[in-house]
This record gives sequence, structure tokens and C-alpha cells, in this order.
Amino acid sequence: MSEHSTYTPGTAVEKWLDDRLPVIRFAKEHLMDFPTPKNLNYWWTFGAILVMCLGVQIVTGVILAMHYTPHVDLAFNAVEHIRRDVNGGRIIQATHAVGASMFFVALYIHMFRGLFYGSYKAPREIIWILGVLIFILTVATAFMGYILPWGQMSFWGATVISNIFSAIPVVGENIKQLVLGGFAVGNPTLNRFFSLHYLLPFVIAAIVGLHIWALHVPGNNNPIGVEVKESRDTVPFHPYYTMKDLFAMVLFMIPFAWFVFFAPDILGHPDNYIMANSQVTPAHIVPEWYLLPFYTILRAIDFNVLFIDSKLGGVIAMGGALVMLLIVPWLDTSKVRSGTFRPLFKWFFALFAINFVALTYLGAQPAEGIYTVLAKVCTAYYFLYFLVILPVLSRIETPKPLPTSISESVLGKAHA
Repeated sequence: MSEHSTYTPGTAVEKWLDDRLPVIRFAKEHLMDFPTPKNLNYWWTFGAILVMCLGVQIVTGVILAMHYTPHVDLAFNAVEHIRRDVNGGRIIQATHAVGASMFFVALYIHMFRGLFYGSYKAPREIIWILGVLIFILTVATAFMGYILPWGQMSFWGATVISNIFSAIPVVGENIKQLVLGGFAVGNPTLNRFFSLHYLLPFVIAAIVGLHIWALHVPGNNNPIGVEVKESRDTVPFHPYYTMKDLFAMVLFMIPFAWFVFFAPDILGHPDNYIMANSQVTPAHIVPEWYLLPFYTILRAIDFNVLFIDSKLGGVIAMGGALVMLLIVPWLDTSKVRSGTFRPLFKWFFALFAINFVALTYLGAQPAEGIYTVLAKVCTAYYFLYFLVILPVLSRIETPKPLPTSISESVLGKAHA
């Protein structure tokens, strides 16, 4: 979708730079003048919001790392020192903690938008796969960040999740010891997680660059799923979408700021404000809310299947839940991208979204009684959606007629 730039260096300095490192030309071609479908709605602004969130997390994280001490005897008090004694530390720590939750809010909306509008379909499979890799790395980064305050939930969360590795046949115990730096969660674990938590955001930023690069090859998908056919189907990215993205960012920052200034601790677990104690186990061990859907799937498999015990079965199910996202471009073979024109798909997708919220809720509940039954039902629907419903709908569903072009959908047939 790229077009030849109209950029002409205006000064001798610009011309000198353009001949040697054409960064201004690159920005004009691929950011300012990039032809973008004119019908993108506000669901498309969450990509820019996520870039902003990543920047906020990296900046606040680097500052926090300057004052944090990754040692089991000092980590908890180091966080309290940041909150109480470091100039601006309370706001910086709150921004980083709340920012993790806000990051995942935007990330989940961004992913569900892609799932509904078929942004994973050809020729955008690589864009989608890179996006899922970003999600997986973000989950890993967030989990390791949750360990760093070294509260009760940090310690016991690390203990429970690290036991996942021991379920892997033959090499599992060795992998677990490598990750933990010993036989149990301790000081080497905290050092490893701090190091990786600092490193991975920069890896994520690099993959985000690839994600955006891959996006600029076929161009944006759009709400009707019809490809750009002519120049009147598009508008330059700047100023039309830069202004729209900035407006959405401002709106997004309102609840973000409310949490930071008025309720910075409300999204955390109360037990994590107690220093880690290996002799006292919390009544219910739960990760942060944004990891709960996959934690529920991990716990839902509590029965043996053939030669696979329940522990390994849970690990396979949780890993499989992420694999489903990676292979969805080949599971949904419908020729119509957008869910707007797929009447049956809409209902199943809505149920999938509700099911995902239910998985989040169930992950915070004790694994007993009706909660266990509901967790199994919701886990089953998660996999049925990808492995059965999407492939079957692709074959039996009769979609609504598509507009012939983006301009027709925007302006109406009378003006097309």
C-alpha cells in the first residue's frame, strides 16, 4: 500500500541528512503519508494506545530499577522505600503498577478487535503471529514483574507457576531448577526474574517494530474487511489518524490517571502487601487479574487422561490455549474477514468474549464446588470455539453481501 513520498528536502541540512540517513523521508512515507483506509473506527486506536503504554512502562520501569534491590531480604522494603522516600516515587511506582493493568486492558481489546474483524486472515498472518508473540512475552514479563515486590502472593505465585516446568516429562525438573536457580524459589530466582523483567520490554519493543513493519506491507485491515481498491478509499495517516489516536490516548489516560492518583493499590492483591514468608501459605494463591483466564485453564484439568496426569494435562491445556491464537488464521477459513457480515459468527464470538470474562472471574475463585465445574465448561468452550466452531462456520455460514469498496461503505451507494 506504500506510495512514493512527496517529501522534498527544504534546506541544505535536510538534503545532506536525506542523502546519508533519510529518516525524515522514511517518517513521511511510512507515518505521515501512509495511505490508511478511511473507515477505521476507534477500536483501531488501541494499537497506538499500546505503544504509549509500552513507553510508559519502560520509562517508569527504568527509574524504579535505579532504586530497587533484587535480594530476598531487601526487595520488599526497597519497594516501600520507593513509595515513601524517593522523590516522586509514589507516583512512579503507582504508574508502573497500574500501567501493567491498563496495558492488558488495551491489549485484550486490541486482540479481540482483531479476532472479530478477521485481522489474522491472509495476507496478514505474520502481523497476527507477531502480535501473539508480543502478547506471550508481555504475559511472561508481567508475571516476573509481579514477583519483584516479594510479597506473599509474589513468593507463592512464583512457587506455584514454577512447578509447571516440573510437569514436563524427563527434563522438567532440570528446567525448573534452571529457572529458579535452585530447588525452590529464593534469591537466585528473584535475581533471574529481575534481570529478565528488565530485558524483555526491550525485546517486546523490537517485535513491536516488526509488527508495525509487517503491517505496512499489506496495509491496515478495516471494519468491512474489503481491501483498498483505489486512492479514494484511503486518507493519509497524518493528520487524520494521528489526531484520532491522540484523542483516544487522552480519553484512555483519564481512567489511568484516576487509578494512579485515587486508587493505586485497588488492582493488587491485599496479601502482596505482606512480606514473603515461606512458612505461611495464603488461603488462595492467585496471579494478577490479567493472567487469570489462563490460570483457570491450567487448574481446570484436574483429572488423568490416558498416560497424561492432571498436572501435565493442565500445562498442555494452558499452552494449547496460546497455540490456538497462533494458528487461528488457518482454523477460520471463511472468505469474509469482518464479523459484521457474518450473522452466525457474531453470536458465537459474543459468547466467546463472555466466556473469556468468565474464565477471568473463575481464576480468582477457590478451585472447589461449582467453580470447578464452571471452569471446565468455560475451558471446553474456549477450545471448541477455535477447533470446532470456527472451522464449521467457515463451511456452513452464509455471509451478508459485502460492499464493493470502502468508499461505498462510507459514502453510500448513491455517492459511490
